[in-house]
Amino acid sequence: QMDNSQQQYLYYCMWKQRTLLVLFVMLVLWWSKKKERKNRAKSVKYGPLVKRDIWRSTELIRLIDTLERTCLHQLRMYPAVFYKLCAHLRDKNLLVDTIHVSVEEQLAMFLKIVGQYHTHSSVGFALWRSKETVSRYFNIVLCALVKLAREIICTRSTDTHAKITTNPNRLYPYFEGCIGALYGTHIRERVPSKYVDRFRGRKPYPTQNVLAAVDFDLRFTYVLAGWEGSAHDSAVLHDALSRPNGLKIPEGKFYLADAGYATRPGILPPYRGVRNHLQEFHGPNRPTSPKELFNHHHSSLRTTVERAFAAINNRFKILSNRPFIPLKSQPKVVIACCVIHNWILDNGPDEFVDDEPTWYHHLPGSSNRVSDRESDVHEWAAKRDSIAQQMWNDRERLANNDASDSRSSASTI
Repeated sequence: QMDNSQQQYLYYCMWKQRTLLVLFVMLVLWWSKKKERKNRAKSVKYGPLVKRDIWRSTELIRLIDTLERTCLHQLRMYPAVFYKLCAHLRDKNLLVDTIHVSVEEQLAMFLKIVGQYHTHSSVGFALWRSKETVSRYFNIVLCALVKLAREIICTRSTDTHAKITTNPNRLYPYFEGCIGALYGTHIRERVPSKYVDRFRGRKPYPTQNVLAAVDFDLRFTYVLAGWEGSAHDSAVLHDALSRPNGLKIPEGKFYLADAGYATRPGILPPYRGVRNHLQEFHGPNRPTSPKELFNHHHSSLRTTVERAFAAINNRFKILSNRPFIPLKSQPKVVIACCVIHNWILDNGPDEFVDDEPTWYHHLPGSSNRVSDRESDVHEWAAKRDSIAQQMWNDRERLANNDASDSRSSASTI
């Protein structure tokens, strides 16, 4: 029995020595391989970190502070507006300065991508940043702006706008209670091949269906992005109205809409089947019926939303081109662009928004919209009929008064 115990102890010692030897050999091999890889791979020689930081600071100064026009063209806003937005994001703790990337540089990288349609690699090359760094801070700024949307994209006032009240016999009192206009548009989307059919609607390429509400100061008050391009406008509107934090229409107020929507509570579109686009009433083509007169005044007021979308598409080139960002981030980009648009309008004049005379001069042609699948709500259809008839009666009355005044002047002479 004693000999057996000694034999087991001997085996244990031999097993322990072999195990330690194997571990030692593996450790030596790992160390030699590591040293070999280190000697074989030639490291990339960068300049000193301080020098790169100085270069980036110089580039930002040249981009923002040298000329206002340079900042406007490159970052799509004036320097004062840019710095104010940086300070607001910093105060709200939505963006923070890191060791080597300031809030100003983070926002500048984002604006060059969405405004100039620059890729992450080209922005990184200009600022001595890696593509991964640019992509990471792009997503950080994107999330910050989406959070800021709760503060910036909202209804400012439910009072009848001065644009209506200062136009008696044309807009007032017919559109009293109108707080803005709705517009559904399609923005180009980049999707995996298996989803292309779901996102292809009116356009020959994949799009997302975006619903927006705009007030008469050209500010976005509601944005719903991300619906597939094949979705009908009425389905998108129904989703916006049914969401807990969706589109809210105060009692007694309403939005103007185009002919693609049905008449429903709070939504007032033009008449279908008669002229309803502003271009169709130019020159001698005056309205010849109450419905046409209503459509003419309705269209002249609803062009506000078209001016807002023209401005945002002109400012942010990424919205009119095929995006190169992931699918889940593309709806967020639309919301972020609307946030920046509102911020710029809140903080000074804007050169990307055409004034009304310029807009009317370059008025785009009418688009063939698919009609709403839902039928008109009788109560609001009757309200529209009443407004149209009141417009027509007031127009006839004013015409008769002018004619009688002319005859009185002629007889007096």
